[in-house]
Formats: sequence, C-alpha cells, structure tokens
Amino acid sequence: MSELDTKKEESADVSPKSRLVAVLLSWFLGYFGVHRFYLGRTKSAIMQILFGWLTFFIWNVVDLIMLLCGTFRDNEGKLVKDWAVK
Repeated sequence: MSELDTKKEESADVSPKSRLVAVLLSWFLGYFGVHRFYLGRTKSAIMQILFGWLTFFIWNVVDLIMLLCGTFRDNEGKLVKDWAVK
C-alpha cells in the first residue's frame, strides 16, 4: 500500500468538525454538553445535561481530555483530529 493510500484511509476516518471549536465549547460550556451537540452526539449531550451533576461533572473533564488527545469521536464514529476551523 502506498503512502498516498494510507493518507486517504486516515482522512476517511477523520471528522470534518473542528477540534479547536470542540475543545473551546467543552472548556467554556461543557457542563451543558454543548461540545457534544456540536459533534452530533445529541442523545449523550442531553444525558450529560440531565445527569452530569450526579458525576460531579467529571464527564466533561474526561471529554476535554479526550478532545485534547485526539481520541474523541463524532456521531459518525470519526475521530475529531483536525485543529483547523473551516
């Protein structure tokens, strides 16, 4: 497999959503699950709003760490890795 084919496969698994926007939303509005709404994860965003207080909002901290590390996925299962704002 050529290097070009490998890059195409990697880009197919990368979300078009901006990682920078998701991190900023998580940092400032994460307690309300806004970053999850942005990434299309509506059901878990609503769950985060309703039950986040039960976990002392640790859920948001874990999401923020995952976003910063590039391991968070959008609603289509694609990694949110691109820092560029489009």
